[in-house]
Amino acid sequence: MAARELVVLGTASQAPTRYRNHNGYFLRWDGEGVLFDPGEGTQRQLVLAGVAASSITRICVTHFHGDHCLGLPGVLARMALDHVARPVDVYFPAAGAVYFDRLRLASVAERRVTVRAHPVRNGGVVAGAPPFRLVGTPLDHRTTAIGWRLEEPDGVRVLPDRLEALGVRGPAVGELLASGSVTVGGRAVRVGEVSEPRRGQTVAFVMDTRWCDGALSLADGADLLVCEATFLSSAGEDGLADVSGHLTAAQAARLARQAGARRLVLTHFSQRHPDEQAFVDEARPIFPATTAARDLAVVPLPRRRPAPGA
Repeated sequence: MAARELVVLGTASQAPTRYRNHNGYFLRWDGEGVLFDPGEGTQRQLVLAGVAASSITRICVTHFHGDHCLGLPGVLARMALDHVARPVDVYFPAAGAVYFDRLRLASVAERRVTVRAHPVRNGGVVAGAPPFRLVGTPLDHRTTAIGWRLEEPDGVRVLPDRLEALGVRGPAVGELLASGSVTVGGRAVRVGEVSEPRRGQTVAFVMDTRWCDGALSLADGADLLVCEATFLSSAGEDGLADVSGHLTAAQAARLARQAGARRLVLTHFSQRHPDEQAFVDEARPIFPATTAARDLAVVPLPRRRPAPGA
């Protein structure tokens, strides 16, 4: 399997700090590169992280508060500068279309990149597989916000030893996978004889939101859940989180546990808490498989789970 990993570009909420850039997350998924919430400074963070702008195939914006979108003009300008010939699909809440248009045309720049806008109104599947389904689900923030979920369809994994044992080689392998069977040496070989079920992987992005059904739906069974944890319950900030439309680390952990996620990555930290370890310490007693995102860190997707019945 080709590389599937999360490159963290920024982890600050509202205001950047000396050590945290505004939001930004690049998900490398085989031949796709999905950029989530490019906050101010994302273009430079891409350079520091060694991520080429030409590798971006899609951009997903959860909402139009500045720390989640002000880097969009720079990213598009850099793609134009690099003569990216491939179109880039941009998904965003339809209620913020006026802000998207302003950002896309924010400066005098060459419009070399074809931007395909996808305003999302009520959520649902906004892009179908392959290589994954992209699902948008409304969240509960102070402005219209949509969380994102990537779902890979279940499939099969071909077993080389079984192919060899049955004499399926070369072009016959492709024929077998395309049609479901192939005749070798006068015998029909079916794909089920040389493969086993393969569970698809799922990644969920839950950014600025209070606790809500939408967040639970996004996180349901996710292999990797990237979730905002702006505040700390241990610091008495539950009320502040609710008023401002955010989660605490403890709430994010309960979300991951209740939704049956496999790994939780906390991010979007308030500047009042300079040490990310405080968020991990609050979350891990509730959901042990928790880590705190740090700027420029790389987080691999967890290894695949066995498929049902495998």
